[in-house]
Amino acid sequence: MNLPFPWELELIYAVQSFRRPALDLFFKSITALGNEEFYFLLLPLLLWCVDLAIGARIAAVFLLSTYANVGLKDLFGHPRPFVSDPSVKLYEVDGYGLPSGHAQLSVVVWGSVAHAFKRARVWVVAGLLAALIGFSRIYLGVHFPSDVLVGWLIGAFLLAAYVALHSDIEAWLEEKALSTQLTIVAVLSLALLVLHTTEDVASLTGVLLGAGVGLALLRKHVNYHAGGPLWKRGVRYLIGIAGLIALRFGLGALSPGTGEGLQLALRFARYAVLGSWIGLGAPWLFKKLRLTRSEG
Repeated sequence: MNLPFPWELELIYAVQSFRRPALDLFFKSITALGNEEFYFLLLPLLLWCVDLAIGARIAAVFLLSTYANVGLKDLFGHPRPFVSDPSVKLYEVDGYGLPSGHAQLSVVVWGSVAHAFKRARVWVVAGLLAALIGFSRIYLGVHFPSDVLVGWLIGAFLLAAYVALHSDIEAWLEEKALSTQLTIVAVLSLALLVLHTTEDVASLTGVLLGAGVGLALLRKHVNYHAGGPLWKRGVRYLIGIAGLIALRFGLGALSPGTGEGLQLALRFARYAVLGSWIGLGAPWLFKKLRLTRSEG
């Protein structure tokens, strides 16, 4: 196999020459902080238990950044290192490698968190996490160094765009009637799916539709506040995550095994339900259970 940068495989060999069981465990734990499953635990925590507006912003930039990463990977079709040498593979992954989604999303998500809380120490932690998560992908042999570097660069570009534009976009949306907001979310979600129709995109755009519609309705009709005593926040999170897990596996069991078009449509619908639980269903339940309070 002809690699665009043959030295990159040699660099992976050099990094893995320092392998130890403790380092394997450490970098597998670090790389898990960049898995999509982790973000789907983190983002509801921000929405339900920290700050609704901050959580909504970071969820939106996460979903759109993930969509961009999926599209770029399919566009470039760049193989992973273990395709050339299976011995370097220390972690189970599939799909293409360029750009690294872990590197890209670590910059976008943790950078957005740091921007929201505007504290120097949060920026330090965000930078350290982005560096470690990206490096873990090289150590584990699932990305070439160039995959990680490009992921960091794209993440930095998207983060800069988010910082520069999100206030204006929010102000523009807030001027619109609720029906217009719902239409914008629906059109955007369906357009993104039509532009790049894959299973991963069906999941992402389904969540975008469900969460976007749910959050718009929540702000209009429920008046939810994410503050309150720590014990209430903890109970909210446990109930919400339990509901999310139950919906994910319960709806997944209802999926038929045949028909590609039908499968994609049902996948989109399932994830739209998950998104609506995150954006509306769980917060509404928290209010009914008196686990939160209305904003003043």
